[in-house]
Amino acid sequence: MSLTRPGRFRNPVNRAMTDEAPLGARVADRVTGFLGSWRFLIIQTVIVAFWILGNAALLSRPFDPYPFILLNLAFSTQAAYAAPLILLAGNRASLRDRMTLEHAAAEADIEDAQNRQLLDGNKAILERVVRLEQRILELEKTILEAIRA
Repeated sequence: MSLTRPGRFRNPVNRAMTDEAPLGARVADRVTGFLGSWRFLIIQTVIVAFWILGNAALLSRPFDPYPFILLNLAFSTQAAYAAPLILLAGNRASLRDRMTLEHAAAEADIEDAQNRQLLDGNKAILERVVRLEQRILELEKTILEAIRA
């Protein structure tokens, strides 16, 4: 998914939320998409494992001794940046859901009006058919009376 490639969506909600979204919102969506992935969890687990193993291997002069203050600082910094981005992406997701619901409701209203119009047209056609059948029956009756007379 590119951050700058416009015109990928036809649906107005998707267009508004993705193609027409500001760069910061698209970056937040991409970052939170990565933070919530298995890829991120595996990478972070590998980094933490190397960090701890590296410190264990360097017992005489570890670069981050046991309570791993630098590692905790790195996690705190990551959380400080991740939390607002996750909230921003969550707010955008709920806005997208509301917009999708409103769009679907508007489309349903249009479809309902079209269905009503079709039903009214069908009703008018059926009324004409009934009148034609009555007229045919009247003509048959007139023809039969003319033949008998």
